[in-house]
Amino acid sequence: MKTLVIVVHPDMESSVINKRWVEELSRYPEKYHIHQLYKVYPDEKIDVPAEQRLIEQYDKIVFQFPFYWFSSPPLLKKWFDEVLTYGWAYGSKSGYKVGDKKIGLVISAGIDEEGYSSQGMYKYTLKELTAPFELTFNYIRADYRSLYAYYGIELNSTREWIENSVAPYMDYLNKL
Repeated sequence: MKTLVIVVHPDMESSVINKRWVEELSRYPEKYHIHQLYKVYPDEKIDVPAEQRLIEQYDKIVFQFPFYWFSSPPLLKKWFDEVLTYGWAYGSKSGYKVGDKKIGLVISAGIDEEGYSSQGMYKYTLKELTAPFELTFNYIRADYRSLYAYYGIELNSTREWIENSVAPYMDYLNKL
């Protein structure tokens, strides 16, 4: 079955890593369905029933985004607030439509991994900073598979560095 990759980047045209990853995914339409939230909802008015129907079609779902003010871009938070509704995603006998689906996070981070450590610039690991996502996925009974992060975009934007990001990214998705 195909993997749904929900890409949440507010400025994909100026993206370096996420844009390249989406280009790579596009080479395998039989394996991946790319759903770019900012492209589908430029006005940020989410079609909740359409999003829920889309989610129901896939057993593997990845949320891909740049780490943005120590979280996700705002449209993803809005998506969670509006799409993961009571009676559909949790809280009733008919809820838990996302339950048991494999879910992962793919994050591009600006600084090197050392900056996300107890001794680093931000004093917390990316795993610690993304704990609210893990809690959300656990709450709706999804099978959270942890995150994949590619660090250092602010310091490394050479063509070679960008290309070196593709294989581990695809490996993560293929093992989900």
